[in-house]
Parts: sequence; structure tokens; C-alpha cells
Amino acid sequence: MTHLPSRRTALAAGLVAATMVAAAGCSGATRSTSGSGTATDAAKLTLTPVTAPAKGELARADWLLEDEPDSLDLDTQGSSAGRVVLTNVCERLYQLQPDMSTKPFLAEKAETPDDRTLVLTLRSGVTFHAGTPMTADDVLWSLQRHADPDMEQGDEFGNIAGMKKTGDRQITITFKAPDALFSKALAGDAGIVWNKEQVEKAGKDFGTPGQPDACTGPYALGGWKSGDSITIERYDGYWGEKPLTKKVIFRWATDSALVNALTTGAADGAYAESPNTASALNGKKGIEQHYGPSTASLVLIPTERGGLKDPRVRRALSLALDRKGIAASGYGGMVQPWGTPVGSGAWGYEKPVFEAAQKAIAYAPAAPTADDLAAAEQLVKDAGADAATPIVIGTDASQGRTVVANAVRAALQRIGLKGQIKTVPTAQFEQFYSDPEIRGEIDVLVGDWYISKADPMGFYDNALSDSSNNWVGFKDKAYDAKVKQALGTLDDAARAKLTADVQKTFTDAAVWISVAQVPSVLVLNEKLTGPPASMAYLYYPWAAELGAKEG
Repeated sequence: MTHLPSRRTALAAGLVAATMVAAAGCSGATRSTSGSGTATDAAKLTLTPVTAPAKGELARADWLLEDEPDSLDLDTQGSSAGRVVLTNVCERLYQLQPDMSTKPFLAEKAETPDDRTLVLTLRSGVTFHAGTPMTADDVLWSLQRHADPDMEQGDEFGNIAGMKKTGDRQITITFKAPDALFSKALAGDAGIVWNKEQVEKAGKDFGTPGQPDACTGPYALGGWKSGDSITIERYDGYWGEKPLTKKVIFRWATDSALVNALTTGAADGAYAESPNTASALNGKKGIEQHYGPSTASLVLIPTERGGLKDPRVRRALSLALDRKGIAASGYGGMVQPWGTPVGSGAWGYEKPVFEAAQKAIAYAPAAPTADDLAAAEQLVKDAGADAATPIVIGTDASQGRTVVANAVRAALQRIGLKGQIKTVPTAQFEQFYSDPEIRGEIDVLVGDWYISKADPMGFYDNALSDSSNNWVGFKDKAYDAKVKQALGTLDDAARAKLTADVQKTFTDAAVWISVAQVPSVLVLNEKLTGPPASMAYLYYPWAAELGAKEG
């Protein structure tokens, strides 16, 4: 799946997103240290993808997730919690790096003899945790499993013409049309290599408590006590560099329990999915926070119901929205007012082009000026908008969403329109993303979103005329044509220019209304260091680099 709504907690909307700063290989991410007591301003953070390298081994680390994974089979139930664990256990054909670039990984070499063919040469000497070698047959079977339309990653394979084994260590993939993003998908869950024999042996129980893993990574699954903990242990037969930490025990907690466990030292670290969690932990004694790049954003998603059908009204709402106030009141300064629907961690290439395009975005001020409000009022007048019927704003009761919903209502009032907030339980809120009938109760959703690829073009297909995520019914043949052109442009520089054009059309039409991006936040015991701070933690074996600051 290329684009994912985030898993929510009761504390707040949340995810990770960021201001990307090129700093590959450097250390010392901007961080809040113990006792600082200072409020964070995400707009002023210099984000770096890594922390300082560790010097010493660690016998055990206790790590927190914000919820228990539903499954450890990411083909059937992909979730952030599952990825945080499994990224240390399972490896992919490509690998997302801490700086959000990608490179061939279990595929030692990748060649493109023409623009519709990808030839992968597999790494030798790799063994599954069961002790058997990784083979081309395992890789081909894994790709075919991912491609099943009923699997989470099935949509990544829509442009595939064929996949076959073409050598003892070689897989050849052919495409119906040039595909610029498929190799990036192989750095995500579409590139996981499973042990065919192990998966088939487990059958429908694969990925459930009591079952072994079927992977090649630096850690093997030690055990999963349902409702209590998951343990991973260093795999002595690993083909790569030996991990610094021997064992990681995962438990899950939200809200104050998570904050308390990290503050008291009961847990050594966590990736804070919620900006409010990060805000609550800011300045706590004994822990540090490291901020890194991510692709996620907070957004308003208009629905097919029609209250925001006219793009002039959507632009007016965007002009009148106080993003700076939302960041301060709803997220403790941990999010940054932002004008595009993906965080800058998506800028995995051609960063100057994307950065300039972001700065040129219209209709998304951090805080509306008198001129912005005057322009917004004129747009509403030109559209002949219905001032009597309220625009219904869908949210749950979390702190951040509540603040955003109230800010939307205030913005509507500023431009002569009415807003009505519809608050639902978190479980029901999730249905807005998937059920058009439920979504028919609201005009706009207070949402959050991230993409799994470090490429903005991994997002903009959401506004294609036939996209299931194009809730508001945006239709533009020129937009559709340019998106498809960009998706088929293999040259990064050329694709970046096309993407900037697509982005301008999307934001000018306010297909979605962007609110803020949120930095990826790593919370860590002050005596530890090493893992990446960027959103790569979902796809990169972060635990292998976790260790003591002192040797």
C-alpha cells in the first residue's frame, strides 16, 4: 500500500512527519534533553535522520509500542506497530535508509536493461532463521504472495506484466509501462522476502502468537505472549553486521502509561507516533528526544457529500485556517504549519526542487492575514456558498483532532459560513477512511496520512479521477495525464519537475487541505543512542544499531 492513514491513539491524532534536512551519515540529531523544560517549535527544528553511533553493546532493551500488533503477517494486516517490530526481523529486496533514500538490499544488484524491465540479482549467503538458505524460489513466491489482490500490497503490482526466476540468484520483473516507484515499493512491505516453506507450514496461523517468523533479518522472533509482550533476539547466523543489542522486549502502552514508563525508566525508548506524547515527554529528566524526517501530515479531507464541493470554498477555508494556532494549542508545538499533503521526509531525491515548490504553495498561510481573509470572503461570495447549511466536520475526541475541528469551525465563521462538529468514538472514526456510507455523514474529515515511499509521487495518485481516495470527486484530465506521466518517468530530475506541477494543481484546487507536518520523534534513555530518528524506523532494522553511549 502506498499511502496509509495512521493508527490513532486515544491521546491524539498522530504520526510522524518532518522537515527533511540532508544529513546522511552525520550524527547528533536535534534533540530535547533532560531538564530542558523548553517548549518545542517544530518549525524551528533542524531535523536529522540519525543519532550518534553507539559505542557499547546492550544485553536487553525494553521498548514501547502504542498498541499491540494485530498480526506479524504484514501481507494480511499491515500496521505501524507490526512494522516497528518486524523491520528488525524481516528484510526486503530494497532498503529505506535513515536519510529516506533507498538502495538494493537482499537484491544485491538491480539492473534495468530497458525502461520496462528490472533484473534483480539476489545476495548470496543469506539464511532464514530456520537455518535454510534464501533462494530465488522463495523470493519469487514472496513477490507473488504480495501481489495477490487480497493482500495489503496487491495495489503495488498493478503495472506488473510478469515476474519469473531467470537464474539461480536472479529474478526478472517486467512492466506494462515504465514504473518509477516500484523499486521504492520493494523497500516497503512489497519487498519482504518470506521463507516459503515456513509460511505454508503455518498456514492461516502465520503471523499469530506461538508461530515462528519466516525471515532473514538480524533478529529472530523469540516469542509473542498475547496481551503482554513480544520478544526478538539476535540471530547468530545473520549474514550482515552483528547487532549491538542482544534482545528487545516490546510492550504497549498509550497516553499517561507510556509517558510514565519512559519517564520512570521502566522502558528504554519508543518512537512516539503521537505528537502529543512527544510534547508530554519533552524535557523529562533522564530521556532525550531526537527529531527526524518523515512523510506524514495532518490534513483536512473533503468528502463526496458536497459541503466543500466548490474548490473556491475549499481554498477559502484553507486561507482562513490558523495553522500556527493549531500547532500551539493542539500539539504543543510539535507540528509545523504546512501546505502540501506529504511531509518533507518524502523528498528522497531532488530536495531543492521540492523545497522550492513547497515554499511557493498558495492558499496555505501559517496564520491568516487580513488580506488572506478578504480574499477568502471574496471566494465564498464568488462561489455563492450556502451560508445557512452547516459544514459538518468529522473528528474523534482526541486532543489534537478536537483542536483542529474547532479551528476549522472558527475559520468557517470568519468567512461567513457555519461549521458543525461531529465527534465519534475512535473505532468509528477509522471507518470514515474505508466506508463511503459512514463518510456520507460529514463534509470534511480531520485526518492524518503518511506514504510508505520517499517520493511525493507516492501520494498524488490519490486525486486521480478514478481513485478511491478522491472523495470529493476532483476531476481534471490534464492532472490525470501528468500524474501518469510522472509515475512513468524514471529520471529523478524530470520526475521532480513533473511532481512540482502536479502538486501545484492539487493544492490550487485544495483537493485536500493541508494543515501541518509532524516530525518523527525518537524518545530514548539518555544513556543510549544509535537508532535512526527518521521515519525509516518503520522499514529499517533500527534495533541493530541501538546500544550504549559509552563502550
